[in-house]
Amino acid sequence: MTGPEILDLAREAIYVQLEVSAPMMIVALVVGLAIALLQALTQVQEMTLVFVPKIVAIFLSMLIALPFMAQSMNGFMNLVAQKIVTG
Repeated sequence: MTGPEILDLAREAIYVQLEVSAPMMIVALVVGLAIALLQALTQVQEMTLVFVPKIVAIFLSMLIALPFMAQSMNGFMNLVAQKIVTG
């Protein structure tokens, strides 16, 4: 493999990583923002209040997005395997 092919493969890997992690990161952002707003409105400044709802929301979003994540990573793995076979 040449240098540009390796850079293309690395760029594709970064894109797949962003594609796979984006649903969970967006859910964590929205849940964290909602809880921060709730804490600001009620003046309850409990630091541990954020963790449990955020973990549950991320877990649920992971279960929902798992087929999409697997398909995306499978496509990238097929690309890598094809690159290995063809040289």
